[in-house]
Amino acid sequence: MIIFENVTKMYDGNIGIENVTVKIDKGDFVFLVGPSGAGKSTFVKLILKEVDGDKGRIRVNGMDVTGISNRQIPRLRRSIGIVFQDFRLLPNKTVEENVAFAMEILHISSRTIRRNVPQVLGLMGISSKSKKYPHELSAGEQQRVAIARAVINNPTVLIADEPTGNLDPDTAWEIMQLLEQINRRGTTILMVTHAKDIVDRMGKRVIAIDKGKIVRDDRDGSYGYESEEAYSFRCKPGGVFDNNVY
Repeated sequence: MIIFENVTKMYDGNIGIENVTVKIDKGDFVFLVGPSGAGKSTFVKLILKEVDGDKGRIRVNGMDVTGISNRQIPRLRRSIGIVFQDFRLLPNKTVEENVAFAMEILHISSRTIRRNVPQVLGLMGISSKSKKYPHELSAGEQQRVAIARAVINNPTVLIADEPTGNLDPDTAWEIMQLLEQINRRGTTILMVTHAKDIVDRMGKRVIAIDKGKIVRDDRDGSYGYESEEAYSFRCKPGGVFDNNVY
């Protein structure tokens, strides 16, 4: 589904990510964690081909992202839904218009849009808000609209970039339950977050990045991450986690 093979990305001599090898399988729910500047944003930008790696190979949904042309980038991105911390809704469009817009730009028929938009609004629990504008919604409702827009075209991968960052704890947990429901329907989810309480409570796979390198990849993990040096010590021959890396 998402495969990084020895991928390195540098910015004017500074490390974005370095020699990263990791595989995210279809149907995974993965938290990507680490301190600010660790390489999380670079990881996501490489998946979307917003930047190009300097070394290594990346495959997403069977496509060799490393080698695709600019003409093929829209096809790649159509298979990926994205949810942001700040919602990024169109202020002059209603809820249903915001969601429908994601289908309209792909030239999907009006009949299909009229059928699918109410279905996804129902899944998000916001059918009653369909005629409202973003400024008339709570933060949690706006995020539900953003998620609806991200999944309306049935992406195989959903990237959620700090989706609970602007939400109170109760609303954040409601959004996480919604994402888990989407994941159970078969969508692979990669969520970038600093929300330790959510990561610990969910008990999903956790990939931790520090200084551009994967320092931990745990199933049923928790938020806590460690330095690159500590990880290397644990995983050296004879170390605590020898033969248990990735």
